[in-house]
Amino acid sequence: QVYKGLEIITNKVSPQEQRLCRHHMISFVDPLVSNYTVVDFRDKAHIEDIFARDNIPIVVGGTNYYIESLLWKVLINTKKGTSTAPGPVTDRKAELEQLDGVELHRRLSQVDPEMAAKLHPHDKRKVARSLQVFEETGIPHSEILHQQQEEEGGGPLGGPLKYPHSCILWLHADQAALDQRLEKRVYDMLAAGLLEELRDFHRRYNQEKVAENGQDYQHGIFQSIGFKEFHEYLVSEGNCSPETSALLLQKGIQALKQVTKRYARRQNKWVRNRFLRRPGPNVPPVYGLEVSDHLRWEEDVLKPALEIVESFIQGREPLAKPVKMEYDVNENKRSHRVCQLCARVIIGDREWAAHTRSKSHLHHLKKRRKLEATSRAAETSGDSGGAETSGDDSSLPL
Repeated sequence: QVYKGLEIITNKVSPQEQRLCRHHMISFVDPLVSNYTVVDFRDKAHIEDIFARDNIPIVVGGTNYYIESLLWKVLINTKKGTSTAPGPVTDRKAELEQLDGVELHRRLSQVDPEMAAKLHPHDKRKVARSLQVFEETGIPHSEILHQQQEEEGGGPLGGPLKYPHSCILWLHADQAALDQRLEKRVYDMLAAGLLEELRDFHRRYNQEKVAENGQDYQHGIFQSIGFKEFHEYLVSEGNCSPETSALLLQKGIQALKQVTKRYARRQNKWVRNRFLRRPGPNVPPVYGLEVSDHLRWEEDVLKPALEIVESFIQGREPLAKPVKMEYDVNENKRSHRVCQLCARVIIGDREWAAHTRSKSHLHHLKKRRKLEATSRAAETSGDSGGAETSGDDSSLPL
């Protein structure tokens, strides 16, 4: 939402609603800027300035990674400053991402073996980021993270909480109700003019890049959910039969539904793993608000939310109880294991446990055991054939 344009596909709050309460961090970055990062977002947010005006900042998500960057000291700033205007800007991380993944990981292993052991070789973006940190600071990424974690109030996931007197309101819904609502939102976006918005944006910003084969859906506004899903439809419109165009349109709509649902699941997973299960004492309370039935909005969401916020302002305990989830204090989210059976690198204790239970791993395990059994049987048969025996064969190996 920081980028100008694509008002419908990024679900920006309406101008009418923005007039009711002052909004920040919306539509101020040129869409051709591709190197805008979460560090830039954090630095631009100026939470302290809002407090200085005796106002209370309300951070609305969305993208929980960005919310986390405002609440905790978890980021490393290697930039001197970022321009929000278009134009050629050297982005070392983007340059590194152009290299082969194996080569990237090899380079990181040489300068920061600890970080290399924690990152999957195929995760080019994180590997490139760690290399960028080392190149631009001269300090291994892992060492900087250790410094953050060792600060007072720090923990395994980063530095201390920056605003101790804060709370999180988590709006969650039954999965079936959420999926139905997300599908409806896709059709509402189409009715609001989504295709016209995409055509216009494609014509003004993207058409030339596609012609030059220089399109990049991994950076900037082009990462927006919905843009790449309609890529085939946009580039072929007018150059194919109406029947083919209609099929590509339906393909884009179905893809938009799927990726939207997938993103919603990732959002909830982030809340559980990074907020609810976050180790250490410096974690704001998380209050769950059930939004499955929109007809009960005032009763289930608005009234309890107002009571929670008013309680925090007045310095008293809310009537609602925060959501609690158990976490394993010994869990290592960055453990490095290699499954020789599946030829895969697995990062994290929980991911390893999930992998060992997966159908793929169990299939390979069953296959290996069958081969081992066959091999043992063959060896046994060979030993038996060459042995001299008396009448009693009870001593033969089975």
